[in-house]
Amino acid sequence: MALMKSGWLWRQTAVLKRWKLNWCDIWIDGSFVFYKSDSRRDFMQRVSLKTTCVDVRSGFECAGVNPPESHPRENLLVVLLADGSSVNLCANSEDEAIAWKLTIVDTKRNPLFTYDPYDDSYQAVPVNSHHTIYITPGAGPGTHQVVVQRDPFDGVAEQLALGLLAGMAAGAAMRSFLWMPFLFC
Repeated sequence: MALMKSGWLWRQTAVLKRWKLNWCDIWIDGSFVFYKSDSRRDFMQRVSLKTTCVDVRSGFECAGVNPPESHPRENLLVVLLADGSSVNLCANSEDEAIAWKLTIVDTKRNPLFTYDPYDDSYQAVPVNSHHTIYITPGAGPGTHQVVVQRDPFDGVAEQLALGLLAGMAAGAAMRSFLWMPFLFC
């Protein structure tokens, strides 16, 4: 999986509302992951930006949140989630807070596209934990190629459900034919 942005952010705990310094990673699949250290061994929390993030606010837009000591209000960053909760963060500078906000918004909104050479078109690929993504340098400077390997069993559940539904319909139809000899007696 490709890493979009990583670095140190202050995160406010949910229960005691204390500020703790955490190493944060934003992955290309929309995972916003918090660790205790930059070694990425002690996992703290994971937020799926593509499915649970509703809005991102920074600076003076963050009403009701007090920054940690010796940090101005401009460094605040609040990620509002679909369940009504929020993740309160604080960067080391205002520019860094804006960079984090732009990365979160970009990760949340932009899907991945793959090129299909057979019909000369790009198709959006929903990224989840079942896809493997490789990013390789492209032909020119600043360009990248994204290669997505899809799960070979993707769509098996839909086919199984459709088969079960067809079997139940056939069984119901056959059961009604079994009563036919008794109706003519």
